[in-house]
Amino acid sequence: MSVVLNHCGSVSEEMSNSSENEVESLPQIIEEKHQELVVRHVPIVSSFNERIRPLLDAVDKLRHLQVMKEGIQLPTIVVVGDQSSGKSSVLESLAGISLPRGQGICTRVPLIMRLQHHTAPEPELSLEFNGKTVPTSEAEIAHAIILATDEIAGNAKGISNTPLTLVVKKNGVPDLTMVDLPGITRVPVHGQPENIYEQIADIIMEYIRPEESIILNVLSATVDFTTCESIRMSQKVDKNGERTLAVVTKADRAPEGLLEKVTADDVNIGLGYVCVRNRIGDESYKEARKEEADLFENHPLLSKIDKSIVGIPVLAQKLVQIQATIIARCLPEIVRKINEKLNASISELNRMPKTLSSVSEALTTFMGIVGSAKESLNKIIVRGEYDEYPEDKNMHCTARLVEMLNQYSGELRKCSENDLTGNFLMDEIQVLEEAKGIQLPNFLPRSTFLAMLQKKVEKISHIPVAFVEKVWTYIEGVVISVLMHHSENYLQLQLSTRRAGHNLIARMKEHSRNWVTEIVQMEKLTDYTSNPEYMNDWNKLMAQQHDFTRDVLENGYGSTFKIEGLGVVPIAGLRGYEQHVLLQAFDLKMRMTAYWKIVLRRLVDFMALHLQFCARNLVNKEMEEEIVQELAGRHDGAIERMLEESPAVAAKREKLNVSINLLRESNNVLANIMDKIASNI
Repeated sequence: MSVVLNHCGSVSEEMSNSSENEVESLPQIIEEKHQELVVRHVPIVSSFNERIRPLLDAVDKLRHLQVMKEGIQLPTIVVVGDQSSGKSSVLESLAGISLPRGQGICTRVPLIMRLQHHTAPEPELSLEFNGKTVPTSEAEIAHAIILATDEIAGNAKGISNTPLTLVVKKNGVPDLTMVDLPGITRVPVHGQPENIYEQIADIIMEYIRPEESIILNVLSATVDFTTCESIRMSQKVDKNGERTLAVVTKADRAPEGLLEKVTADDVNIGLGYVCVRNRIGDESYKEARKEEADLFENHPLLSKIDKSIVGIPVLAQKLVQIQATIIARCLPEIVRKINEKLNASISELNRMPKTLSSVSEALTTFMGIVGSAKESLNKIIVRGEYDEYPEDKNMHCTARLVEMLNQYSGELRKCSENDLTGNFLMDEIQVLEEAKGIQLPNFLPRSTFLAMLQKKVEKISHIPVAFVEKVWTYIEGVVISVLMHHSENYLQLQLSTRRAGHNLIARMKEHSRNWVTEIVQMEKLTDYTSNPEYMNDWNKLMAQQHDFTRDVLENGYGSTFKIEGLGVVPIAGLRGYEQHVLLQAFDLKMRMTAYWKIVLRRLVDFMALHLQFCARNLVNKEMEEEIVQELAGRHDGAIERMLEESPAVAAKREKLNVSINLLRESNNVLANIMDKIASNI
């Protein structure tokens, strides 16, 4: 496989069918090679290591590049165990070196151990941390690890999640990369934080949770496996034990029942057990391996354990095989995720606004932003399109305006002035009494109608004004939201456009408030309509006048009368009035009833027309002029300040560039390694 980056920075992947097939078939090939080995007397190092070295190199380099920060998980062997479980002894036996020993937690940071078989007679050891590489030796390695740990985690006894990498190139060690984590302890010792258990647990769970992690659980033969805290933690993330391998240490100290414990498997160890003997005292590693082999060959109890699950060499070979299998299985997915992430990061960077370098560029960008905001507002406010905000119903402006307009209409019709049956004709009779003059008795004074009209309009006058306030407050939110969205990459422009938007809406709101106040005043002072419905409704209502007066004056026994188009009205209290008064009051009531419908309809219709007109004016004329005036009319370098990226945008650009460089380098690493794999298999 080779990965090609074109001149635009985009990524194209060129992987031949044969290379893809080779990568995908790696687990099967590795398993076949592993079966060729003789397990009973397998050495720690075999020719099998050479076949997986390119795979391990690839993952180690990706880990060194910190590709996991991009959300790409790497296959990892994670070593966990309770404190004093013998974890350090196992790692020392695999690496052939001495690690720090002592009371309390010796491993205070994640220790990435990169072991590599080295044919040279002299080993090469080094530590990598805080961006530097420190060479060391076998004699000084334990002290060097302590010094490096103190630099990372401090001189106290606290822990840190910042890893320390130990590179061991030595003749006879297996090709392995493992992450050794702090031993689990529940009781803090002097100098340790009270929540030391929680801190350690958080680090362990972070490393063992990914599906790509293999859990190497170190258990002491002297304890009940079901009570081990490390088992409890691994079972949380690997309930069936499919990616857990157990190492049972101190077999020589508790041989009784060990065979039953590893064969019963009460704690679901899916990858099996390996029983080992820890190195004792000043034994050399060679002497320790001989003593271990003799123990499992000759001990009356331990010799009964199958030889395929005993000894450090078997453990090394199992780890190498498991590691190779999981790396080979995960590698194609890692390649895919890196390419996918790289393409996404480059696309996102390309979508970001270019860095402005001149005033003319700033002006061009500014006019483009205003133009795109204007088009969005035209779609949202004028045309009723909402494809830019399909899920945000608050931005579906025309629908929300119709809802508010309907609510406004309903509020007008539900107000007390629309109660046409209660206290029937009493207000009209009172107004007629106060309007009496020296005139013919059968004429209806116009002043009485105007007096009634003014009273009714005054009582509803607050509703149109409140509606205007509500509508413009809503439109202001929509306008500001769109302006902020289109200028989000330019902080200074956002400040100016926000200010311009607020000023413009305040002016439009004041204009609408003045307009609706005038409309209300006109309705108070003028009684006119050319709508034929007025005369139609009045005639229908007046046609019932004769029957009404007859029931009131002649029948004298009914307490209500039903008027078609009005409803049932009380009449018992009207029987004391003269006929001409009742006739005039009825006429006045029916005129007002017919005309009031026209008034309410006008208040709604005129409001709808006014809002549509103002909204179009706002979007197509007022907004652009206001923003340009706000920005260009100032003398504090507002245009020039547009050249400055906001801190958030600058940080995002920097983050994307870092991510792209890291992913490109990771891609190059994989391309080189996969070419080697293709030539070796």
